Amino acid sequence: MDTRDAPDLWPAGFFISAVPCGEDVVLPIWQVKDDWESVRAIRRSPPASVAPHGSKPGRWLAEAGMDVTVPRRLIVEARLACWLQAYVDDARGRLFVGYAAASWQDKRHAIARLDVVHVQPGMPLEVGEALVRVAVREVAEVGALCVVTAIDGPELRGLGFRPANDGGLTLHTREC
Repeated sequence: MDTRDAPDLWPAGFFISAVPCGEDVVLPIWQVKDDWESVRAIRRSPPASVAPHGSKPGRWLAEAGMDVTVPRRLIVEARLACWLQAYVDDARGRLFVGYAAASWQDKRHAIARLDVVHVQPGMPLEVGEALVRVAVREVAEVGALCVVTAIDGPELRGLGFRPANDGGLTLHTREC
């Protein structure tokens, strides 16, 4: 999953960025990885018209029909490691087509959990793959040694996730 040599992190015509969570939500990721050029674009938040101040995080995703209960709960629990959104930026504006969220499983931030990956029906499989790839890279950059998930799909196995002894899938980030 080394993205430094990859021509594109996501499919043509699609973009991935961090979901703005508000000034009161501190994600350690933003403070650490200033040297990773490929992900630098992810930090760009949508314009104020997409993420107005005082709105609930991910409101625009919910309005697009996506259930954002899990990442909002992770914010409240102070366990959110990253929340990414995928969108198409075209002449009609931004069309949000998916998101992924990961959380910390331990206080040392050595184990991350890929909690949810949602891609709207009709979108290419590569959008989900890109969301997973970037989420894994995000948590690995700040120290996650392992990413676990209960999500099972061919795109995860294609990215290096393997069956775990206790069920679900796991990815050791040193193998990325």
